[in-house]
Amino acid sequence: MLLYLNGAFVGLLILSNILAVKLFSIGEWMVLPAAVIVYVFTFPITDTIAEVYGKEAARKTVFAGFITQLAALAFIFFAIHLPAAPFFGDQSSFESIFSAGFRVTLASLVSYFISQNLDVTIFHKLKERHGESKLWIRNNASTMVSQLADTTIFITIAFAGTMPAGALIGMIVTQYLFKWIVATADTPLVYLLVKLCRREQVSGKAIYS
Repeated sequence: MLLYLNGAFVGLLILSNILAVKLFSIGEWMVLPAAVIVYVFTFPITDTIAEVYGKEAARKTVFAGFITQLAALAFIFFAIHLPAAPFFGDQSSFESIFSAGFRVTLASLVSYFISQNLDVTIFHKLKERHGESKLWIRNNASTMVSQLADTTIFITIAFAGTMPAGALIGMIVTQYLFKWIVATADTPLVYLLVKLCRREQVSGKAIYS
């Protein structure tokens, strides 16, 4: 099960980077990158890994995601600069979709590395205090704090100086509000994933005992 969780984590992470170029709106006051609907689901995965397999396994997953993002950026860079075939008429569209500005790329990597490690740290501290009980507390507390860090760091690095401070704060608040709602709603998913992982562990022990 750990293998599947790691695969899903990395896949969602890369997909969120690709979808980041699309903006969508909810009503007239909330504008979000499409990546947010994918990226928020990486946190319940690391929480599940930390709960069942331990803090070090979760940290390795986060580090693997970081290395994978760097590799993806390198491959995308090379793909963009490969000479286009004479009949390929969408080079400019390809470039605009797959190339982000340096600040946005830097913001994504920095916010990811800090927020995901913060999530694992808070989750582990709460698990040490509560043991196996109160999973919902450590899941929600770790995700909500780390998502606040992720949103604040990303938007500040990516957009500070390009818009008024009021607009910057507005983006942070609206995006965090969306992430907060999703973080609350994904609690049943974490319980389900933890149950499946522990069932697999029990089954594995039964086979080899």
